[in-house]
Amino acid sequence: MNFFKRLLGGGSVRDTAMSLYKRGLAKGKKRDQQGAIEDYTAAINSPEVPTDVRAMALYNRALLYASMKHIPKAAEDLRAVMAMEEPLSKIKAAAKQTLDRFQRQQGAGTAAPPDGLTRK
Repeated sequence: MNFFKRLLGGGSVRDTAMSLYKRGLAKGKKRDQQGAIEDYTAAINSPEVPTDVRAMALYNRALLYASMKHIPKAAEDLRAVMAMEEPLSKIKAAAKQTLDRFQRQQGAGTAAPPDGLTRK
């Protein structure tokens, strides 16, 4: 039914963005990291996407980037979540914890912190 709704243009922006987000989750579970990133990116870039959907997609994309050792990209997505104006307290708290973990990991190593992260 959702397919036909979207085909006829009856799906809301939220429905479309959530569909992309959920498809990204499914691909991530199947270890299709690049496919999941593409779906999350499509959800993030959807015009007028609701803030909560954008935040969830950014957070999950950040986790994928981190698992692929693309820490600067992951940190950028996490900072974007934290900069959002709406409350989104649970998503922001998770993003902050993940950024803090990146900082601790970088502080334990000898390499310079990635992309603006500071050592404590």
